[in-house]
Amino acid sequence: MSRTPAQPPRKLRIVVVNTIVPDGGEHDAALAVQVMRGNALRIGLLESGYDIVASLPADIYLPERIAQLQPDMIIIDAESDARDVLEHIVIATRDERRPIVLFTEDDTTSSMDAAMAAGVSAYIVAGLQAERIKPVLNVALARFRQEQKLLAELSETRHKLAERKVIDRAKGILMTHHRLTEDQAYQKLRSMAMNKNLKLAEIAQRILDVEDLLG
Repeated sequence: MSRTPAQPPRKLRIVVVNTIVPDGGEHDAALAVQVMRGNALRIGLLESGYDIVASLPADIYLPERIAQLQPDMIIIDAESDARDVLEHIVIATRDERRPIVLFTEDDTTSSMDAAMAAGVSAYIVAGLQAERIKPVLNVALARFRQEQKLLAELSETRHKLAERKVIDRAKGILMTHHRLTEDQAYQKLRSMAMNKNLKLAEIAQRILDVEDLLG
């Protein structure tokens, strides 16, 4: 019996957000530095086997472009205007979180704090060398996945707590209206939920809705 050959892992699809240097701009000293940074980043990504799907400027069209491209990760190359770039990135990733890596020369604490608060997974100062790209991205991706796991667990805990409060309120209503003990009220809730093929929290919410409707 022949086995289906294992598929190679899919390349990480990356969008790079940076300053787009116009033709001839490399003759300007500041822009020449930007060109060198961009080249180092591109070389590091390609040598590490990543798929660069686009290089985009941080403008008002960025959220729309990211929504169209659906990258796995966003890399920001911002030598000094990181805060301006982050405003567009925050909007672009507001509805669908993605790992974000920021390479910058801005080492001020306030900029770093603002970046991390905005959702940046890795803030790398003066570290844009081709050979550093892969380990930095691996760490950023691992950190992002861990954060998402913790957020999901926190959301689940909050959801269960909210459900428990709804069930407790519904039990209180049944105890008051039907002169039941807490255990009897709980068993009645369970029976009602089974008869209606609903979750316990769903039948409890219906009881609360009826109570509110009746005043």
